[in-house]
Amino acid sequence: MMIKAAYFPTIVYAKDVNLNNRLFENAVIEWSQKDQGIKRTNLKGWHSETDMHNIPVFKPLVDELFQMQREIYKEEWLDKEPTIGNMWANINPPGAMNRPHIHPNSHFSGVYYIKAPKNSGQIVFNDPRTLSHMLMPTRIEKTPPSYLWREVRVDPLEGRIIMFPSWLWHCVDPNESNDIRISVSFNFIQKGFEIYLKLKNIK
Repeated sequence: MMIKAAYFPTIVYAKDVNLNNRLFENAVIEWSQKDQGIKRTNLKGWHSETDMHNIPVFKPLVDELFQMQREIYKEEWLDKEPTIGNMWANINPPGAMNRPHIHPNSHFSGVYYIKAPKNSGQIVFNDPRTLSHMLMPTRIEKTPPSYLWREVRVDPLEGRIIMFPSWLWHCVDPNESNDIRISVSFNFIQKGFEIYLKLKNIK
């Protein structure tokens, strides 16, 4: 009898929440008109400063993020308390995208979609294992089991939070719609690690 086990799974969490996205949308657009933003992985898009979690209008979102993160902490048997390392807004106009990247110096990262028109760019998660870069055998033409996938594409959905391990490689496809896409990105760490980040002067 053959025994089969799937080791090293990567868990990605998602949750739909009911928040005032129009209020958030107006606040982010107004912010972008006053601030030229910063350059990170964004190509053609706007990336705000990373202190968004301190702006009062976004507190309802911050509260939802903390609630979800605490649920994940229980799910994964983590001790201590989560805290936000940084948080920022993204505006991707037509043609804008985000290069493949990870989020160093964090434990969990994620995205919340404020405005997500159809075809405005999927988030793409890449298999982080070395195996994914090796010579792979061919297979019969049918969908392989998830543990053999090399990438997973997820459609953006307004009101959805997605959280994942910060070491998981990901990118955002070009916005192929005729409208802007607005999202919020964030990083969580365990309390106590923020001292380490301050010592390293990481933002």
